[in-house]
Amino acid sequence: MSPRPASRRAVTVADIARAAKVSKATAARALGDYGQVSDAVRSRVLAAAEELNYRPNALAKSMNTGRSNTIGVVVGDIENPFFAHAMRGISDVANAAGYDVILTNSDEDVDAEEAAVDVLLDKQVDALIVAPASSARVSHLAVVADAGRPLVLLDRRADGHSYDSVTVDNRSAAAAATSELLAEGHRRIAFISTHDHPAPEYTSGERITMSSVADRVAGVMETLAGAGIPSPETHIRLDARRRGVDVVARELLDGDEPVTAIIASDSLIAMTVFQVIRTLGLRIPDDVSLIAFDNPEWTGITTPPLTVVEQPIYELGAAAARRALARIRGEHVDDEAVVFAADLVRRASVAAAPRPAPLRIAAAFTESD
Repeated sequence: MSPRPASRRAVTVADIARAAKVSKATAARALGDYGQVSDAVRSRVLAAAEELNYRPNALAKSMNTGRSNTIGVVVGDIENPFFAHAMRGISDVANAAGYDVILTNSDEDVDAEEAAVDVLLDKQVDALIVAPASSARVSHLAVVADAGRPLVLLDRRADGHSYDSVTVDNRSAAAAATSELLAEGHRRIAFISTHDHPAPEYTSGERITMSSVADRVAGVMETLAGAGIPSPETHIRLDARRRGVDVVARELLDGDEPVTAIIASDSLIAMTVFQVIRTLGLRIPDDVSLIAFDNPEWTGITTPPLTVVEQPIYELGAAAARRALARIRGEHVDDEAVVFAADLVRRASVAAAPRPAPLRIAAAFTESD
């Protein structure tokens, strides 16, 4: 058996220097585009690099220049279409400015998020964009500022901190969705989220440690209370990640007093709720009305198509990238918080609340000749 051929050795700056007949230090300055190097020498070094198929060491270059031309991003769930669309906005803006993007996933876990931030800082990223898993546990984000790197929060805020943030007005969006259902006569309206919550039911006044979810719950409850609905927190469910969206949806729809409308906090939740409604033999919107946050393509082609709260997700990501680049360049920023409005897109999944079934009264009949 013939021996395996040795892998080809990577071309080094020393190889370029020998080929161009200059010192290693001169070759490094020419390749890194820093320091004093004559045009003739730089041309000779670059020609040698091209001939030898030299691939520059990005980390070494960042150590020399202080810049890596990369932006690190930490999202909560890469399977969620929300973050996919936001990443497209981030990438398009970053790439157009000559920056690469390194994406990491926290799985909505603060410890994993902290580890991801450390990894990205070790890779010398020039800025970080983070969708914090918790708006309360954010002490690890101070490390970014300590490292002299700009930080932009995506979709969520950090309690007690004035970090740059790009978010949506979730309170108003949730209030609009709730008002739409109230106008159709619904009174038992549920809100389902996969935010980590220790108990099956939410108690009014409990702290919700993710700002986007907290704002949506506030919008729902304030609107219900304003309409005179007693105990507006009754059908708020925040533990669907732990117990399963299908389990939570079944409990809300299959009890003695089932809800007549559901607001899903994202499109993945809405998809599962849609399936549960069909499995239970119920009809949308005749038996249950359904509104989803976010507007992926599938929501417009279902039967019926879903009414949705459409967030400007691409623009959200693009704005986060623009803010990060502005901070990298040292540009003046008027306001740390950028807040976008969301639109309610009305389709066919909302209708008048079903009327209570009439009481069945047993009657005795007698036959007469």
